[in-house]
This record gives sequence, structure tokens and C-alpha cells, in this order.
Amino acid sequence: MKKKFVNILFITALSISLFSCKDKAKEATTTEAETPVVTEAADAEVYAVDKAASAIAWTGFKPTGSHNGTIGLESGVLNVANGKVVGGSFIIDMKSITVLDIPADDEGNAKLHGHLTNADFFDVEKYPSAIFTITEVKEVEGKTMLSGNLTLKEVKNNVTFPVAISSEGGAVTITSEAFSIDRTKWNVQYGSKSIFDNLGDKFINDDIELKITVKAAKS
Repeated sequence: MKKKFVNILFITALSISLFSCKDKAKEATTTEAETPVVTEAADAEVYAVDKAASAIAWTGFKPTGSHNGTIGLESGVLNVANGKVVGGSFIIDMKSITVLDIPADDEGNAKLHGHLTNADFFDVEKYPSAIFTITEVKEVEGKTMLSGNLTLKEVKNNVTFPVAISSEGGAVTITSEAFSIDRTKWNVQYGSKSIFDNLGDKFINDDIELKITVKAAKS
């Protein structure tokens, strides 16, 4: 009976492990900052980002669970030539970060929000904005891969992740697949067991999962 119980526990743990691995978003390829590709399209048009229809969904993880929320955009443009996105940039409003998994009137929401916005994490008073600048958009094995320089807390790295790009009614929308970045590469180190070795099980995962939606219309 004891052996059977142990086997059940093992199978359950294995199933949870496999399920977690399956659902984990792939980390974006991260390299040193790159120079944006210069387009030769003379007819490239500028599309202004629609802040109300654009957002970044985030999820952070720790051993006991996860938290999620959104971050808004401050402004931005997409450069479009022959119906294709060939460049652009947008400013991320770090002060707009929200927590969605805890009720807004729960004191835990305010506590986590304060934690994310103070110097432990994003220090939004000192670094109120982050910037993403598109460096390349190309097809790789049937997928559209978008690369860009992400500047956060004055650290700049290039990230590449898969997106879908659609055009309708004079507007262009970029929707990314869920992907993750290693926050420590942008000097966000709080609770990282890869930085600190005395955390035990009190660590916070280095990877932050992101899903980006950017909609822009002709200026």
C-alpha cells in the first residue's frame, strides 16, 4: 500500500512537472543591442500607436505561484511599407503597471504594486519609461520574428520573439506570442537566486512572461 501511494505521488509530481514545462513560455533570444535595419522603401508610412488599444501583459513567477497584470504604452510609431512593418519604436509607461490577479481594493494589491514600482524592481520614479525600438522583422520557418532593442533601467538588449501582424481598416496590429525575458539582464535583481545565494525557497523567478499587443493607425 505504501509503495502504491509513493508511486501515485511520483506520477502526480511528474505530471505537474511536464505540464509546467509544456506551458512555460519560451525565452526570447537575447543579444547585445543592434542597429535597426534601414529600409530603402521611399513610400514607408508612419502609423501612430493607439494607446487605448495597446498593452503589455506580464506574468511573474515564484515557487508558491504567480502574479500578473498589464503595462501601458505612452506613445509610439510603426513604419509601414507595402503593407509590411519595417520599423518603428514605442515608449512603455512603467508608471502604468497594474496588478490584476489581486482585487484592486485588497491591501495585497497595493503592497505588490508598490514593490514593483519601487527600487526593488523597476524604480519607476527614476526610470519612468522603457523604450522598444524595432531592429528587424523577418520570416523564419514560417513564423514572423520581430527583433528590437529593449531599453529598461538604462540597460539595452536586443530581443527576438514571434509575432502575428494584421492589417484592417487602415490600422496595423502586432500581437506577440507569449515569451519570457530574463529580468536580471536589465539589472532587475531583487529575489533572484542566480544573483543571491541565501534565498532558500524565498526567491522570485528570473523569467518574466510577456505578451505584447500594439495597434497603430495612419497618422
